[in-house]
Amino acid sequence: MNPSPTTSTAPVSRRLFLAGVPAVLLAAAGCGAASGAASPASPSAASTASAAGPAASGGVAALAQAFYRTLDADQQSTVLLDYSLANAKRWSNLPQGLLTGDGGGMPSGSMPSASMPSGGPGAGSDAPGGGPGGGGGASQSRVGINLGALDDQQLAAFTTLLKAATGSASGLGYDELEQQLNADDYLGTHGGGDTYGRKNFYVALLGSPSDSGTWEFQFGGHHMAVANTYVDGQLAGATPSFRGVEPNTAFELNGRTNQPLRVKQAAFTALLAGLSADQLATAKLTDTFTDLVLTPGKDWQFPASRSGVKVSTLSAGQKKLTLAAIATYVDDIADDDAKTILARYEGELDSTSVAWSGTTALTEQNDYVRIDGPSVWIEFSMQHGIVLSGNHPHSVWRDRSTDYGGTKS
Repeated sequence: MNPSPTTSTAPVSRRLFLAGVPAVLLAAAGCGAASGAASPASPSAASTASAAGPAASGGVAALAQAFYRTLDADQQSTVLLDYSLANAKRWSNLPQGLLTGDGGGMPSGSMPSASMPSGGPGAGSDAPGGGPGGGGGASQSRVGINLGALDDQQLAAFTTLLKAATGSASGLGYDELEQQLNADDYLGTHGGGDTYGRKNFYVALLGSPSDSGTWEFQFGGHHMAVANTYVDGQLAGATPSFRGVEPNTAFELNGRTNQPLRVKQAAFTALLAGLSADQLATAKLTDTFTDLVLTPGKDWQFPASRSGVKVSTLSAGQKKLTLAAIATYVDDIADDDAKTILARYEGELDSTSVAWSGTTALTEQNDYVRIDGPSVWIEFSMQHGIVLSGNHPHSVWRDRSTDYGGTKS
């Protein structure tokens, strides 16, 4: 029996963090155990990118270059790859071990019978949510280098870069990501095995990080994808952006109480609670959504028409709740960039719709809510437990115009 997610766990030392935990004996197919600290993933092609271009001091490009300079030659060739859509699409919500085939099977613990891992394979139908068990992950493993391969100096430089690329609000941005990394460490030591943990999260620099040209800062792992694309020194897109977490209840780790998606979930709950009975009836979807619609690999497959209640018909207070829910995703990126994107979404708010399915509590399996606008697309979906008992959320933020920085080929 796994400990409850509220069980207190002592902070993990870096030595234990890098060594990982013993692999559990696994059954069937699913999220399995990788062996030790994962090896760097292979790039799709040899890179001609450079990390020596012009970059304003303190900016994301300059900090990416600084991180790159802490790496040895082999690590540099693994991290710095050409910018291409093929490389940019190498993200997933699955653990890396399952993508590479190193993971043997389902983790032990409180596993619902006949369940698939969150975002697991075998679910890629055209039905809402991709069928039982969750949407499919990308077919290829992530590119870049895993955090478990970095030393203290390299991790410090990476952390500085990550903080600069993400937001500063409590419970969002960098703070949310750190709690998500804690959650995956927690899974690793509470039944998930060596497949889980921050050591299995990957960072890549796609293209030449500088204030000219196009490049992407890519970071992700289980339940996480950060994809910031920059063009001529400006953020051109911060999506696809995936956030999920197991456990979804509060837990203690690394000297703090963690509940990474609490702010997002609370904002969606408040939005639905603020709608009248008639508005909820208009907004309710007839389908059951077992997972997200726009899972990894389903790029630009937005529905042809919008469903739900139109935000233009809502009161000023209800519109504010809608924008607040959107902001919990936009505020994951650097503060100044977030203001620019949120202003664009606010200008399109009257042409945006809100829809839901399941229950409005957003605590039960298959509870689902969506915000769909001319640009913004956000989904939040409750899944069954995989390593631990209890439901947990998946969520994705996409943009019809600026996914992958607008790159479509």
